[in-house]
Amino acid sequence: MSVSGPAPTVYDVAERSGVSIATVSRVYRNPEAVRPETRERVLAVARDLGYVPSGSARGLASRSTGVLGLCFPDYSDPDVEAAAADDDDAAMLYSDEIIRGMERAARRHGYALLIAGSLQGGSEVAKVAGRVDGFAVIARTVATAELEAIARRQPVVMLAGPREDVDGADHLDHIEVANFDGQRELTRHLIEDHGLRRLAYIATGEDSPDVQARFRGFLAACHAAGVEVDDEPALRVWMTQAEGARAADVLCERGGELPQAFLFANDQMAVGALHALERRGLRVPDDVVVTGFDGIPLSRLVRPPLTTVRQPMLRMGEAAVDLLVERLSGQRTGDPVSMMLPVAVVPRASCGCGEEVAAGPGGR
Repeated sequence: MSVSGPAPTVYDVAERSGVSIATVSRVYRNPEAVRPETRERVLAVARDLGYVPSGSARGLASRSTGVLGLCFPDYSDPDVEAAAADDDDAAMLYSDEIIRGMERAARRHGYALLIAGSLQGGSEVAKVAGRVDGFAVIARTVATAELEAIARRQPVVMLAGPREDVDGADHLDHIEVANFDGQRELTRHLIEDHGLRRLAYIATGEDSPDVQARFRGFLAACHAAGVEVDDEPALRVWMTQAEGARAADVLCERGGELPQAFLFANDQMAVGALHALERRGLRVPDDVVVTGFDGIPLSRLVRPPLTTVRQPMLRMGEAAVDLLVERLSGQRTGDPVSMMLPVAVVPRASCGCGEEVAAGPGGR
């Protein structure tokens, strides 16, 4: 993860790509104006060299930009924003909390923060890299291969995703949370403390290593207690309130015995399910228990308050900045870091617990 050697220039990229300097510039400034095959060739060479565009690349080499970056996908949920119109804190979602943590730590270290959401392709990622001294990226936002090339020139921290073992190509620093432990403990709580055995886990329609780990934790708790469940989630939907409401409707209309509990992969879906169940005249938790995962502020404001697993989103953002600064200052060198942050089960009224009591995985 150390940075050494002269930084590659636009001249190096142009020479190796067999194009003009102007073409390289257009690839980054106006990619649609360049033929796709030429654009991909230039970007491949740039990745291979570790080239980052922008006039601030000279500042990057001397660590003089004073800016750190965060790249993340768009997690906005119109339903959450509409429901929380009168309460700004309630609308805070997963990425918002990470941003708050990064901003807090960046100010403490004397850095500014550049935020880039929903990037499209390698050229946009390279633009961010060219404006910052180092950056964090939420898993699945940018291809690991592109980040590996950038990491040869500046520190990069991957958030909320495990190290990728494919061909041993993942040499990035990683910060994730104990998804498996948290979901296992929450499921154990429902089985052992509330006596529930008909459980439905609702996962996401996207390929999320975090949600996969949560589902494995769910299965582990069920198998340990002798509770029979399928090896696949009961449903896969997108991580929004509207999709959570749809999932609740589907499960209620399937026929047969209603599950005793709906365990959702995130809080947004669980909140949507609460609204759908209320419209159906079903009482939570008397008729069905509902749980989430994340611990966003909205989870404690809905009725009934949502039982969830609170992950340290603020701490994750702070830890990312701390790690970047340590790499930049030379305090930390050598092998990539794999950091696992603990989570806490928060039993509330939606599972039948009347009072919020945070508990760490493994015991209450």
